[in-house]
Amino acid sequence: MSDPENLADVRARIDALDLELTRLLARRQELVRAAADFKADEAAVRAPDRVEQVVAAARERATVEGLAPEVAEAVWRAMIAAFIEFELARHRDSTR
Repeated sequence: MSDPENLADVRARIDALDLELTRLLARRQELVRAAADFKADEAAVRAPDRVEQVVAAARERATVEGLAPEVAEAVWRAMIAAFIEFELARHRDSTR
């Protein structure tokens, strides 16, 4: 990939990556939706041990890929928190 030629080029490339990320997040959401169906209660949804496992793996992958591990951790923690809320809402709806 060639270096960006100007700010507009940088922004266009970021927008293209954002589209890819959105598609990947939509796929992740489908899996989160499926996972909610297997969990018995809110404690299972929150799963703090699993959260820490996923964050640790994200930090490791980040280091290998050249992403600052603290950036990866912040992004993954925000994403996980959002998906936990999504999953909790789904779980609550299914118990009504």
